[in-house]
Amino acid sequence: MSLKAQLEAIIYAAETPITTEQITQLVRESVIAAGAADEAEVKSRVRASLEELVADYGTPDHGIEIRQVAGGYRMSTKPEQHEMVRSFAKSLKPPIRLSLPALETLAVIAYKQPATVPEINEIRGVDSGGVIATLLDRKLITTAGRKQVIGRPILYKTTKEFLMRFGLKDVNELPSMEEFEKLVAESFQSELIPAEEAAQASDSAQPEEIAESAAQKE
Repeated sequence: MSLKAQLEAIIYAAETPITTEQITQLVRESVIAAGAADEAEVKSRVRASLEELVADYGTPDHGIEIRQVAGGYRMSTKPEQHEMVRSFAKSLKPPIRLSLPALETLAVIAYKQPATVPEINEIRGVDSGGVIATLLDRKLITTAGRKQVIGRPILYKTTKEFLMRFGLKDVNELPSMEEFEKLVAESFQSELIPAEEAAQASDSAQPEEIAESAAQKE
């Protein structure tokens, strides 16, 4: 990977403006491996690549620019694109808010799908009926027919909305369970519903009716 590509990735990923010094420390080893003779040359190459990158994003072909803000570099939308971005933001769906039990249930379904409520309950050790209704309502799971056993319980699987939420091409791209749990925590960290609120929601939900209705559409 070229130095300029590395700098671009770092600035894009940074949540706050990142300084030249911070960037230099991150790419120091790779720049030296590429032939830089000393620290002075490392800094010189980083500064030159940053200038090229800023110039590249400054052309009319880009809707994003790299600016110096508060002593560091950050990516931001160009002023002339603000109205377009504002319109896009208004079109977005409101964020999904889930309880921790719902996240646990979602993880079980993702890795064991298709799965029935009794199977999910056995893995979690608690009743999951209420949170199933929430996940159906959020379109993160859907019904997948019925299991051919006594009682013919409804099977559940994840949806396209689930794949989009986690940036997955398909379920085969699911990471390990540990990595998925971390991904879930990061993705929904600011959207978790307090336990009390989740309990109230579960009490008022009617998962069997929702599930039966969804199953009838299969």
